[in-house]
Amino acid sequence: MIMQYIVVHWVEWFFTVATFVLGFLYRQTAKKLKEEQKKNKAVADGVQCLLRESIVSNYNKYQDRDFCPIYAKESIKKAYEAYHALDGNDVATQLYHTLLKMPEEPEEKEKIHEKKN
Repeated sequence: MIMQYIVVHWVEWFFTVATFVLGFLYRQTAKKLKEEQKKNKAVADGVQCLLRESIVSNYNKYQDRDFCPIYAKESIKKAYEAYHALDGNDVATQLYHTLLKMPEEPEEKEKIHEKKN
């Protein structure tokens, strides 16, 4: 009697068990994916913060000197591109554009003054 029931209804039992197992696996995978997305967001935010700090630090350094050498501008461009790709778009953007507008060499008066010292 039990064997006959199992033989007749094995397809329903199979799909019931398969649905349960697939649902469980889906929930586990979705949970892990959500955790990974949270970690990736934290890493991206951290990198964005470090890039912003680099741009601000370079701005302060070269603003005091009144010029920004070409090699520094190239480095700042790369940092800003990565920063902007991470959706950074605040005060650092303004500082970046200010740095790019700065002269690449010191004024003549400063060069003469540096030679005397």
